[in-house]
Amino acid sequence: MTMRSSGKRVVRSDLWINPAFDERLAREAEVSVSVFQVRGNPGAAWDALGSAHVYHVSAAKDELPPQWFARAELLARCPDLLCVSSSGAGYDTVDVAACTAAGVLVVNQAGANAPSVAEHTLGLMLGVSRRMVESDRRMRRETGFSREDVMGHEIHGKTLGLVGIGHIGTRVAALGKAFGMEVVATDPLLSADEIGRRGARAVTFPELLATSDIVSLHCPRDASTLKLMNAAAYAQMKKGAIFISTARGGIHDEQALVGSLRSGHLAGAGLDVWDQEPPPLDHPLLAMDNVFATFHTAGVTHEARRNVASLAAEQIAGLLAGDRPPRLVNPEAWSAYEKRRARILR
Repeated sequence: MTMRSSGKRVVRSDLWINPAFDERLAREAEVSVSVFQVRGNPGAAWDALGSAHVYHVSAAKDELPPQWFARAELLARCPDLLCVSSSGAGYDTVDVAACTAAGVLVVNQAGANAPSVAEHTLGLMLGVSRRMVESDRRMRRETGFSREDVMGHEIHGKTLGLVGIGHIGTRVAALGKAFGMEVVATDPLLSADEIGRRGARAVTFPELLATSDIVSLHCPRDASTLKLMNAAAYAQMKKGAIFISTARGGIHDEQALVGSLRSGHLAGAGLDVWDQEPPPLDHPLLAMDNVFATFHTAGVTHEARRNVASLAAEQIAGLLAGDRPPRLVNPEAWSAYEKRRARILR
């Protein structure tokens, strides 16, 4: 499906996106948007991608077939591609190094869904700490238990440890303080003063693990963070602490988390992200009443999806007009990109 044929070509897949994306780009007279079927005719898809200037790619790694990931193989078949735009804050479906080597910009929508993810994080914290999910499940399958059998803890007065304090972490810090929590954070990209300005006291990662009643992940998934939360990290957490992640699957070791929960060292976990999404029904974490499990939906609200689509389209429109994009993942590619842009969009 092609919305309008013209000089600057944006291509996206037919995975669901808020209509705000197409509506915004439809206002650009020189921009056309083409949509290919991810499970339809691959020949037609490659025809569209082969002439694309911008590829707006889904960030959902388990929804988008791997052949449509923005990797070196795809880039080689798209000689005019100037930019890969990820549909979310993450870019698991994009090989950033390969794009940089090819002089292709990578942009994301960091911060666009931060309010939704922060709210979801708070919901997971409350649900696990107050044992809401456990109470709900037991009420549906049994009688005869007392209210004290599902008695939880307030989060007021507890220490919340944030691993990463970017757009989302900063909002979670504010919510934690609103509930009377002490907030600490670690972030290798920020100074202690900047962490303080964002609402938390800066601590080292080991100190955060040892002192936090709730540890919540808000860091990107990359080579430095894969399996950051492993068996050793869980063991360093306080006995009875709670683990939360709305970041990305793979940052926490799921099997090690199973062991820590089974041993009773950790009191519970709230998980929105998984190695495989959704996880298989027989996943041991799904069998635990003290695990609040959601399907990578922290940033999936009507408001967040509209905001992500609108910001993505706005950024693409600006880029195609010659602007430097505000959410540029690989600024080191800018010089090569400018040379390619001058040649391709002459």
